[in-house]
Amino acid sequence: MSRVRIVIFAKAPVAGAVKTRLIPALGAQGAANLALRMLKHTITQAVAAGAGPVELCVSPSPIASVWQSFALPDNVSWSDQGDGDLGTRMARAVMRVTEAGEAIVLMGADCPELTATQLRHAVDSLQHYDATMLPTTDGGYVLLGLKRFDPALFTGIEWSTPSVAAETLSRLAQLGWKVQHHPAVHDIDRPDDLQYLPPGWLNLQRAEHGS
Repeated sequence: MSRVRIVIFAKAPVAGAVKTRLIPALGAQGAANLALRMLKHTITQAVAAGAGPVELCVSPSPIASVWQSFALPDNVSWSDQGDGDLGTRMARAVMRVTEAGEAIVLMGADCPELTATQLRHAVDSLQHYDATMLPTTDGGYVLLGLKRFDPALFTGIEWSTPSVAAETLSRLAQLGWKVQHHPAVHDIDRPDDLQYLPPGWLNLQRAEHGS
């Protein structure tokens, strides 16, 4: 099997522009602080997995001022998501990586449950499967691994809805691709999700709210 590249998709942790559904519970800055912490956790787990090169694919561009104070580990590279809706940006990343001869594990940065061990399992599964998915309990997915690109996986999907994972799995089946489907995990999008944060994380995020 070709080398697998782990690509983390992330928005800049800017107050009022990220994790907006958490603002009623945490305040704008608290939600941004949590986004930053989850991003750092995700990068740490991706590097610890030791399963392939790690890339942080961001919006806005890595040259934007908001990223200038964000230090990446030396063994993690930057890339730009570019323009378009989420599907267009994800498709662009998958096509770029697979056309370069690598498989890809594309993952979000809002799932503190995701561990280096789970990442290694996802990467290893691509030795025997065409695709691997780690779904979330809200109907989306936090990780999608692919050996090759097909635009059908990213076109015409209603992103941020409970049908994303099911629709993607349906399209993978239509393509005839063999899929490894992992147990669902919790991502952190809404106030009700905060109960799934690791112990101690929530108290730190509440400090800004109401101040």
